[in-house]
Amino acid sequence: MMEETNIPLANGPAPLGEIEIAPEVIEVIAGIAANEVEGVYAMQGSFKTGVNELLGRTAHNKGVHLTVDENGLVVDVYCYIKYGSSVPKVALDMQEKVKEQVLYMSNLEVSQVNVHVVGLVAPKSEENAYLDLDTELGENA
Repeated sequence: MMEETNIPLANGPAPLGEIEIAPEVIEVIAGIAANEVEGVYAMQGSFKTGVNELLGRTAHNKGVHLTVDENGLVVDVYCYIKYGSSVPKVALDMQEKVKEQVLYMSNLEVSQVNVHVVGLVAPKSEENAYLDLDTELGENA
């Protein structure tokens, strides 16, 4: 997570006053956008976000870290991808969607969206995938 300074939305003084946005808001925007990409299973969270989810609280900024460098805003996204999805395609779609949504919702340019795929999640197999021959053929077969 980024340091606790707010990000000004306008380059000069606004006629009605200053407009600032908290870094956590950008992280939430990026987290929701990344989660909506087809092929993303989940975002990587911490122990704190896991406990909060058990208590019924949703952390939309889970797996998203925002930093500011000399080039602008840098968003790092840590996610799990569904098995069978094209990792490069999902990552590119995620980069585009995050950059687009942050620009649309905050009017801030993102200089980089770094996607870190931390794992693949295989689909759950059915427990009864194999036939039980005793049941199928009868007990005395």
